[in-house]
Amino acid sequence: MPMSHFYQIGSADIEGEKISPDEEAEKPNRNKTSDPAKNDNRDTEKADQNDNDAAADDNIDLLLENLEQSNGLSLQNDDSGVSDRRPVLHVEHRNLNPETELKRYFGARAVLGDQRPRQRNRQFHRTTWMTSPKDSWPRFSRPGISMTLLETKDGIHYFTFEHSREYQQVQFKFLDAVESMDPNNIVALLQLNPYHIDSLLQLSDVCRIQEDQEMARDLIERALYSFECAFHPLFSLTSGTSRLDYLRPENRAFYLALYKHMMFLEKRGCPRTALEYCKLILSLDPDSDPLCMLLLIDFLALRSREYQSVLQIYQDWEEHRNLSQLPNFAFSTALCYFHLSQQENIDPEESHKQRHKADELLQIALIMFPAVLMPLLDLCTVQPDAAVTSHSFFGPNSQIRQLPALAELTGLYVGRTYTLWREAAVMLWLEETVKEVLRRVDAKDPVVEDCQNKRKQRYQSAPRNIHRHVLLSEIKEATSTLPLEVTTQPVMGFDPLPPLDSVMSYTRPERQRVGASNESTLSLFFRSLLPNFNIQEDDMEVARAGQELNQEVNRLMVAMRDMLANIRFQEPPREDNPYRDDDEWD
Repeated sequence: MPMSHFYQIGSADIEGEKISPDEEAEKPNRNKTSDPAKNDNRDTEKADQNDNDAAADDNIDLLLENLEQSNGLSLQNDDSGVSDRRPVLHVEHRNLNPETELKRYFGARAVLGDQRPRQRNRQFHRTTWMTSPKDSWPRFSRPGISMTLLETKDGIHYFTFEHSREYQQVQFKFLDAVESMDPNNIVALLQLNPYHIDSLLQLSDVCRIQEDQEMARDLIERALYSFECAFHPLFSLTSGTSRLDYLRPENRAFYLALYKHMMFLEKRGCPRTALEYCKLILSLDPDSDPLCMLLLIDFLALRSREYQSVLQIYQDWEEHRNLSQLPNFAFSTALCYFHLSQQENIDPEESHKQRHKADELLQIALIMFPAVLMPLLDLCTVQPDAAVTSHSFFGPNSQIRQLPALAELTGLYVGRTYTLWREAAVMLWLEETVKEVLRRVDAKDPVVEDCQNKRKQRYQSAPRNIHRHVLLSEIKEATSTLPLEVTTQPVMGFDPLPPLDSVMSYTRPERQRVGASNESTLSLFFRSLLPNFNIQEDDMEVARAGQELNQEVNRLMVAMRDMLANIRFQEPPREDNPYRDDDEWD
């Protein structure tokens, strides 16, 4: 089939909905204040809302937005001439609520109907920004999580979550329940401690595997609610000045709960809200980026049609983060310029300039990452002509010769973003660019050899946070490229691939063991997961132990799926004063 006639078998997904002008000013049913600690009694609304009320809401939101901008932190030094430019990781409270996005698409009446939230029915819950407490949830009592301000340096606040002594005991019981391979123990623990974070994360994963998406989302939202109720008064979701160290296990659960919530939002058709959570996660530790949000933020921005956001991150961070070395940014920046050039009512000269920039960037991306093309066309159900498939540059060798770390990145990008390339105009542009790239390859353009040398020097091995991101993504094109040291160890949903240099604030009591303690690190690792594990130093024994461990984990997951359908959460026993907090005055 000639290259000029790419044949697209599948139909493109329609991801961009029209935004109703009438609903552009609609705002979420949230408290109009930037301090969550002052939100308890500010959520009531009048049943009849007239135009003057709507205008007042607009003014309040505009005021809030200005406050957020004035408090925002840009990771780059902004020039005085661009004071109206928002920081890269600017987060807005109202955009953390998916109702804001849904009302833009479908209108407030379609989303909310005639029902307004009634605060008086939520007497045991406080109002929060990230989740809306549900009346079906167990009555909330402080589970023993608090947040402490460690230090403030150069305007940045460093926080950490802390577990009370009672919560630590529950955490030990949770680890015992996981090791027991008996799902009844985890469920029983959650019945007595309905806001225990790691139990909620673990059971949410099981529900999702069982395809009970509603319950899986509900458990994650409950975890986020528990976290937000523990926020320090100075901790801000939007300012970009709050940090949490991923090396501390107490903080990691917050990262994971945010990530899982973000992915549920994206799958529900709320990419703009998911993008806001992505920026929030990245702002908690932008230097280390423990969950590799830079591998995802461009996709969510493209799905949200926030093209300038991708370009701003690329322009501001390329110098010190080398974003062009990531396949996702190499291709996404080109795609952003292309979409900008296609906008209606754009000046023809500006459109030509944007298209020229898109062409240049896509050519460089294809030359730097040739292994992306064929898997991308395959997932888009597009058949190129023989001139492309038979060419050595894009042929099978481009995949075979990839270094493992690069294969991981390209597999992740293709598996996640192929739907963005299905659009007919985008595919035609890709076809024309591939022709030009082949012409440059055949003409021995020095750029081709330069990119080949860069591929050989870089991507020798991927850092641990990229492995962690791939595991969380569950994209098979990427997970199939993970190295053995990752795939041969069990991965728990409540803490996948923990950092090797974790900062432990408290330790679990040691179990009593029989016999000498001259065991290897690997042997001790297996013993920590299986209490009855006992082997000699022998490779075959270690291999059998690993197989036994995987079988036990699989058995646990199957058993948990079978019984989740009959779970009924009961409220914990209450004291005479349900609001009493024993740790409050400690």
